[in-house]
This record gives sequence, C-alpha cells and structure tokens, in this order.
Amino acid sequence: MQLDEIDRRILRELQQNGRLQNIELAKRVGLSPSPCLRRVKLLEEAGIISRYVAVIDQARVGLTLSLFARVSLTAQDAETIDHFIAAMKRLPEVVECYTPPR
Repeated sequence: MQLDEIDRRILRELQQNGRLQNIELAKRVGLSPSPCLRRVKLLEEAGIISRYVAVIDQARVGLTLSLFARVSLTAQDAETIDHFIAAMKRLPEVVECYTPPR
C-alpha cells in the first residue's frame, strides 16, 4: 500500500490518540467522515495499523524499572525459537521481545 500525506496524517493522529472518534479524526486530517473511515479500514486491512493499545503510566502502577536484555539461543531452528517464544509468553512481566534485523 502506498501511503500519501493524508494517510500519514491519519497515522500521526491515531498514534497520539487511538480513541479518536472518526468525526474528530476526519476534521483533524481534512476529510469528511466517510472517506476518513475508509482510509482507516484500508490501513487496518493492509496491516499498517496492526492494533490499538493503551499506554500505561508505569510509575503510577508501580513499574519503575524498564529492562532490556540480550538473549542468545543455542540454536536458531524453529523448535528452539518456538520454545523461547512460549517461555516468554508465560512471563507476565515480559511486555515485548524484539529480533534485530538481519
């Protein structure tokens, strides 16, 4: 999907507030509501917008430490990676995992 300036404005607005109602979003990006909603749906269907989340103030819920750790696996085969992923999913304190680009 090729993004134009309006798509980029939609994405910027939704990154600031994913709960914006379509009417307000349309106003902010200079569209009428129907085309704005169509564009948001296309961005979702293309996987550009993959999900909507709540950003939590960590300090207010007692999470005052963020930690990044580098993990090396003994192998890179599917079984080892699947086992690692399953282990991380069982740890509620692990919020995100990243794989560096090759």
